[in-house]
Amino acid sequence: MKTSDFTYDLPEELIAQTPSERRDASRLLVLDKNTGAMEHRHFYDLPDYLCPGDCLVLNDSRVIPARLFGVRPTGGAVEVVLLKELGDDRWECLSRPGKKMRPGTEVRFGDGELTGVVEEVTEGGNRIIRFRYEGIFLELLDRLGNMPLPPYIKTQLTDPERYQTVYAREPGSAAAPTAGLHFTPELLDRIRAMGVDVRFVTLHVGLGTFRPVKSENVEEHEMHSEYCTVPEDTAEAIRRTRAAGGRIIAVGTTSCRTLESFAETDGKIEAGSRWTNIFIYPGYTFKCVDALVTNFHLPGSTLVMLVSALAGRESILNAYKTAVEERYRFFSFGDAMFIAELTP
Repeated sequence: MKTSDFTYDLPEELIAQTPSERRDASRLLVLDKNTGAMEHRHFYDLPDYLCPGDCLVLNDSRVIPARLFGVRPTGGAVEVVLLKELGDDRWECLSRPGKKMRPGTEVRFGDGELTGVVEEVTEGGNRIIRFRYEGIFLELLDRLGNMPLPPYIKTQLTDPERYQTVYAREPGSAAAPTAGLHFTPELLDRIRAMGVDVRFVTLHVGLGTFRPVKSENVEEHEMHSEYCTVPEDTAEAIRRTRAAGGRIIAVGTTSCRTLESFAETDGKIEAGSRWTNIFIYPGYTFKCVDALVTNFHLPGSTLVMLVSALAGRESILNAYKTAVEERYRFFSFGDAMFIAELTP
């Protein structure tokens, strides 16, 4: 299986630079994962495709202002993006310019209320930085940090909360779980009122989610690791839904990867926390997830491969071709898809 099998042509002007005025007013392409049939709706129509007894699972991770601008002792400017918390105030980070960030280099942020020292350079070229500060680290980030928008978004975001889901509560992501950006509190209330069980998992999204697949053969790609949690109430809700014959509907590839990381071969799931580097591509047998709410993903990405595993590569590429023709908006601030079995 070749990486080139998962590419498609995308006009640059279809890459959404700003969020829609209303979260749930985004367009929704509904795809039957069995037949490839499509419908064109809006996201506020999603309840039309849900059933009482379904379980909707969302990722409640909150994006932290993980981009920091600092200076080295020489006065040289440095940009640091926090990727992964390692404990003891140590983080794996991206840094620019990388060549200037050798082990032992100290960086000052703000007025020096936050400092960092490079401890080592990873095999991939990232830096392990130990931070020093007084007070609460996340409060310092709120003051000193900037929202780490994806590289394909060139427009300044006027309201940082638009890069957060309305239910974000667990700080730790370097990028938003973007499928959830379409939900409003009112839409979630409508969904609950119709008898759908709404539950949460946590997966802290790393910038590795934007890392291109460089290997020619899909099977040779090594996924980045991300930390995820399935609470006991969510695990119990999934078990209850499965026993009653309801569907498990993941919101976003992050929720999907979390559930599939915890599910046993028979679909049973237990609560817990762990690192996952699960790589889902065609040929994968889903153990837990029946349907998926998702955005439109980068050509040749692991996320296109994941949705192809659920609905079939040809159906997905045909849906993407149709979305381009219909002028859907793509990527983080773009429109959405709902992939499910729509016909018996």
